[in-house]
Amino acid sequence: MPHYRRVGDIPAKRHTHHVIDGERRFEELMGHHGFAGPSALLYHRHSPSAIETMEPIPDPVHSRTLTSDRPLVPRHIRTAKLDSGPDLVTGRTLMLGNDDVAISWVKATVDSPLYRNVSGDEIIFVQEGRLRLESVFGAMDAVAGDYVVVPSGTTHRWMVVDQPVSALVIESSGHVGPPDRYLGPAGQFLEHSPYCERDIRAPDRPLIIGETHIEVLVRDRAGWSRHVHTNHPFDVDGWDGGLYPWALAISDFEPIVGSIHQPPPVHQTFQAPGMVVCSFVPRLFDFHPDAVKIPYHHANVDSDEVLFYSDGDFMSRKGSGIAAGSLSFHPAGFIHGPQPGSLEASAEADRTEETAVMIDTFAPLRVSVAARAASDPAYPATWLGR
Repeated sequence: MPHYRRVGDIPAKRHTHHVIDGERRFEELMGHHGFAGPSALLYHRHSPSAIETMEPIPDPVHSRTLTSDRPLVPRHIRTAKLDSGPDLVTGRTLMLGNDDVAISWVKATVDSPLYRNVSGDEIIFVQEGRLRLESVFGAMDAVAGDYVVVPSGTTHRWMVVDQPVSALVIESSGHVGPPDRYLGPAGQFLEHSPYCERDIRAPDRPLIIGETHIEVLVRDRAGWSRHVHTNHPFDVDGWDGGLYPWALAISDFEPIVGSIHQPPPVHQTFQAPGMVVCSFVPRLFDFHPDAVKIPYHHANVDSDEVLFYSDGDFMSRKGSGIAAGSLSFHPAGFIHGPQPGSLEASAEADRTEETAVMIDTFAPLRVSVAARAASDPAYPATWLGR
């Protein structure tokens, strides 16, 4: 993240002895891009390297087998038909993916195991329910409508607070952050940014758990392992830096509007290697007297487009079967646009009433068996207007 935070008890100078009540603390530097990117310094009560056993394990996530979208077919994936669970880490059902990103759906009923993903950052969009993210940085709550960004290398777990819980999971192969154009040279959000530092939440106090012989699932680029730590990883008295989990409510994203239709980049919320993530929130319709208020047909030949429909009235998709909980996949090569009749329906409207998450990728997405089974076979024909 672009700004500094300090939580708990840390020494006055970096890389100096830190003793609390006669006990030395163990300093850990957690950083990205070697030593050239964002980092945090964490102060553990015990050595974070004290691991009793390490063993490979099978991938606990539902099948990651993906195949090309052949023939090239737009899809409406009904997430309610996906079999997932029981927790937010091992219960994910992969829908779409490529070498840059994996997009999954999950319904959680129980707390997750401790987990550390060192293959890339993750974005969790909470569709319903309430969760508590516990990590080496502390704890924070997440509710419906929240994005939670978990940096690569963060040991954490997801605790179910209120059920039912469902979430869209976006696993990046790299690091997630705000778009560069929103940030000044010192990392501060600029005035034209649709969100800023005041909208961001992060852990604000340490979380100390004194248990021993603790299992952690570790995912790297080669697969999965199980590590048994001598002491619980949540033994950090304090930390500081610019790398930590953080949350943003989609409702805190301020829409950018114009007298005529604005292109999708105005909705961009995050960037990551090979993809962008955008937020569609209730906003004023275009207000030029001759404006076409609904999106134009478009063929973005360099991107596949995925839209998760979270809440509201999706006027430009009327008649398609799209509703809250739906996920559409429009691959590059398919010219997509509003459904028949939506232009007429928009004539008297002055604002949108929809909340949605869009993921645009710059390499083709492949499709899972589960996503194919949950796809509405009638969807491609909904533009015929019959």
